[in-house]
Amino acid sequence: MVLKMATVNFSVPEDVKVAFNTTFCKENKSAIIAALMREAVDRAQRKDRARQAATRILERRESAPIVSTAECREARERDRP
Repeated sequence: MVLKMATVNFSVPEDVKVAFNTTFCKENKSAIIAALMREAVDRAQRKDRARQAATRILERRESAPIVSTAECREARERDRP
């Protein structure tokens, strides 16, 4: 499989640039940036999925039956082996 490569141009603070270049002076900086971008995309997608899941849970709670503490306790006791 051949990967199509793109060029991106970002502005970063000078101190970040210097620290990055110093830290990764003997490494493939493009590969490091690509890996960091993948991680950022994955993290944002996980956060979005978690937000969507929380929304679904809250929506379901609105139509869920109200059960008292006593009813919960009775069900636990009844269903224990």
